[in-house]
Amino acid sequence: MQIPRQAMLLRIFIGEDDRDDGRPLYESIVLRAREMQLAGATVMRGGMGFGQSSRLHTTKILRLSEDLPLVVEIVDSEEKINAFLPVLEGIMSSGLVTLEKVQVLQYGSSGT
Repeated sequence: MQIPRQAMLLRIFIGEDDRDDGRPLYESIVLRAREMQLAGATVMRGGMGFGQSSRLHTTKILRLSEDLPLVVEIVDSEEKINAFLPVLEGIMSSGLVTLEKVQVLQYGSSGT
C-alpha cells in the first residue's frame, strides 16, 4: 500500500469512556479504518487533559484514570480520509476532529 507524498492527517480527540454500541469508541474507529483499508491508525493515551466541559481528566493517584484523553491519528490520501469522515460522524457523539495537510517522508520500509 502506498500513501501519496502529500496526504492528510485525521486527528480525533476522545475519552477512554466513549463508546460505540458498547465497544470502546477508539476500537471502533481503528477497526473501521482498517476495514476501509486506510494506511494505518494509532491510538495514544494522554496523561492529562480537558475538553469542552473543562472537566480535568488525569492519571493522578486520587483520581485514578477517570476517562483519560485519547487521540487517534490516521494518515492517508485526502480522498480516503474524506471517504472515512461520514463513517466517523456516524459513530461519534462527542469529541474533536481535526484535519491537516501533511507531507509523508516514509511509509514502511524500502524492502516491502
